[in-house]
Amino acid sequence: MAVVLSQRALNRATLARQMLLERRKAAPAQAIEKLAGLQAQAPNPPYIGLWSRLEGFRREQLTEALKQRRVVRMSAMRATLHLMAASDALAWRPLLEPVHQRGLKGSSHARALEGIDCEAVVEAGLALLREAPLTSAELGQALAARFEDREPASLAALIRNSVPLVHLPPAGSWNAHQSARLQPIAQWLGEPAADAAPATQDALLLRYLAAFGPATLADAGAWSGLTGWKAVAERLRPQLRSFVGEQGQELFDLPRAPRPGPDTPAPPRLVAEWDNLLLSHADRSRVMSEAHRARVFTANGIVRGTVLLDGFVAGVWKIERAAKNNAAAVVLEPFTRWPKAGRLGVEEEALRLLAFAADGEGGRHEVRVLSPA
Repeated sequence: MAVVLSQRALNRATLARQMLLERRKAAPAQAIEKLAGLQAQAPNPPYIGLWSRLEGFRREQLTEALKQRRVVRMSAMRATLHLMAASDALAWRPLLEPVHQRGLKGSSHARALEGIDCEAVVEAGLALLREAPLTSAELGQALAARFEDREPASLAALIRNSVPLVHLPPAGSWNAHQSARLQPIAQWLGEPAADAAPATQDALLLRYLAAFGPATLADAGAWSGLTGWKAVAERLRPQLRSFVGEQGQELFDLPRAPRPGPDTPAPPRLVAEWDNLLLSHADRSRVMSEAHRARVFTANGIVRGTVLLDGFVAGVWKIERAAKNNAAAVVLEPFTRWPKAGRLGVEEEALRLLAFAADGEGGRHEVRVLSPA
């Protein structure tokens, strides 16, 4: 009979794969590869995501990895921005092309692009970007000069969803909020791109399970945006181990992947906004109660920074800064009353986060804990 994995067992396995049971020693590019990418809609959360996972991580390490082209920022899984190890970006982006095309067809740009020669637009866009990197707005305006009566933003969206484009540094770096200049990944990475072979969906499932397993096929679909996982799992079944969840769902995993016991201690952690921990499973109950979803996933599309206590989401956090005196505070919002030991552990972690995020200012750092709502 298949082994049943409890919710806590799934929690501990996921935290172990995501380096949240204990901080690891690894370079940023190595960690991002092991984590199967880091969600990167905003520039700072991936830095905090690595801080929460790596021992002694410094911000300049990731900034340098971006400059040295070991890590790239680009649209990937779910057609959303990620930081990716350069080798993964090259191999995975062709496989994710259907996700980008489906997203474009379901967007507000679809009507504006009706009847247009998409191949001609893409060819023109590539020619422009090979001449010089452009922002999305600049690219759209340049294309609109040739394809008259078309919305510049929609023309640019067609290119972004049809061509693997890197956001060139300093875009994606700490506190860098300017519009990104875009360049085709093959041009940005140069010689390494010539030898890259596209990944298979079979290989992608193995990488997903290594970073997020044990997981269902629906989980793999939620993470990637791809379909067709049943056939993949059947081909790979001899290489995989199968478990059963508490609800009777089949869970797949790598046979030798870490699966700590459900009573393994999980230290307090402050998890970054938009962290992959909350975005890579169809069923998030392994880390967060559905009752808390609306307080983490906001109506305007923000995924708030979360507090993990005993491995599960127990509240949210944010950093507030005072312009006058450079003071900074982590504001903690518990969902329920925290045990004293847990609260002290979270407060200590919050002070460490402030020290990491400080930009050389000498202002006071403090932690404020709000009363549970």
